[in-house]
Amino acid sequence: MIGIVVSGHINFASGMQSAVKAIAGEQEQMMFIDFVESMSTDELEVQLRQAAKEVDSGEGVLFLADIPGGSPSNRALSIMMDTDNVELIGGANLPMIANAAFEREDVSVKELVDILLEIGGSCIQDMRKQLEAVMAEPEPDLECEDGL
Repeated sequence: MIGIVVSGHINFASGMQSAVKAIAGEQEQMMFIDFVESMSTDELEVQLRQAAKEVDSGEGVLFLADIPGGSPSNRALSIMMDTDNVELIGGANLPMIANAAFEREDVSVKELVDILLEIGGSCIQDMRKQLEAVMAEPEPDLECEDGL
């Protein structure tokens, strides 16, 4: 099973942990690392490296970070650059993180990245446009031909 490390600013990771637990239950080989104000980026990287080691069963590790180019993403990128079978998605959202728990068996890390990018992108929607599309649909004809 692919190991997952979720990281982000302040309480992003711990908030995602609570949500994932509610949606998918307690997860093995999945860790959540908050980058809090009292941490240096060097301390963050140490925690990310340790988490990656703890979740890795030999099938790879996927980092899911909140903001592309933010410190959690940049430090995970450093790990990806010097560690085999590690991938990183920046800009992760809850649908991606929750589905990572369900989709991470019987795929490669790169395949999981593709799956999660598709899920994450498809879940970003303009809800006004969705509502307007539903409201514009014609009413179904509820009359039966035989009059019943």
